[in-house]
Amino acid sequence: MTTHKGFDPQAFRAALGTFTTGVTIITTRTPDGEAIGITANSFNSVSLNPPLVLWSLAKNARSLQAFSSAKHWNVHVLSADQEPLSGRFARQGEDKFAGLELDDGISKAPLLKDCTARFQCRTAFSYDGGDHVIFVGEVLAYDHSDLPPLVFQSGQYALAARKPREEVRLGATPPPECSYTEDLLGYLLGRAHYQMLFALRQLLNTQALDERSFFVLSVLSIRDRLTLNELNAFIAYTGMLATDESMASLESQRLVALETHDGEERYVLTADGREASLRQIALAKAVEEDIAAKLGAGDAMALKLLLKRLIASSDPGMPDLWSPR
Repeated sequence: MTTHKGFDPQAFRAALGTFTTGVTIITTRTPDGEAIGITANSFNSVSLNPPLVLWSLAKNARSLQAFSSAKHWNVHVLSADQEPLSGRFARQGEDKFAGLELDDGISKAPLLKDCTARFQCRTAFSYDGGDHVIFVGEVLAYDHSDLPPLVFQSGQYALAARKPREEVRLGATPPPECSYTEDLLGYLLGRAHYQMLFALRQLLNTQALDERSFFVLSVLSIRDRLTLNELNAFIAYTGMLATDESMASLESQRLVALETHDGEERYVLTADGREASLRQIALAKAVEEDIAAKLGAGDAMALKLLLKRLIASSDPGMPDLWSPR
């Protein structure tokens, strides 16, 4: 760790940025009724009794006069889906409220929808805070939802995932000579994958389709007219390659058809195959929704984000199924 005794502004800012915060939008109106809003992560609680909160605004901010003269302002704790809204209110020179539907509040200050939490405040007092002005407000009304919050850490937006109060034990402590532990990433990913697949497999059995058929129909529902080699390029990572025999079985069930295009034999999804694929995807989503409900929306979203990063960092060069040809 490097200790900075002087005050390099950039290094100081980076050090402060290691403190993870939520992201808020503060809104008010000017005396002539103009809606004002800014993105801020300086929001914090002050007191429960009386209910007081604070936030700070740079002295060179264009909106300083509006907030300094305002009797009321609202704090919106943004949800993870509101990242674009955060960016909009962080920029200058545009109508930030264009197209936004507002709720009615106890004051005329704009009240945004679909937030994790909202605090409607009356200015209690403000005071000098170096190059910022600190506003303290009395909370007159508030509401909150189960939407996962948007957070900010080290100059980037992030998602918050809850950590259990105690370590989750998946099994007995391995003997000292065993180096294979439950903390290995491969073990955790593998176990989570096969447990989800086990639940999906029980549902697939009711459709008389196996896992390989699930992968094949899923790929063809996204990208049609594939040769056998092209199809396998998308599913090889599963360890379940499609063969002439397995594809012939799907043909016999009228789920796929073999056609000739540009002198090559290519597989296309039939109407029955598309219907079967939709049923399969519905089953997969049912498994996902059950797990997501147990995790909670915030943890499920954070897990998806981390898995996307892991896929990108470990990609051996697979073709992009969703990219245009």
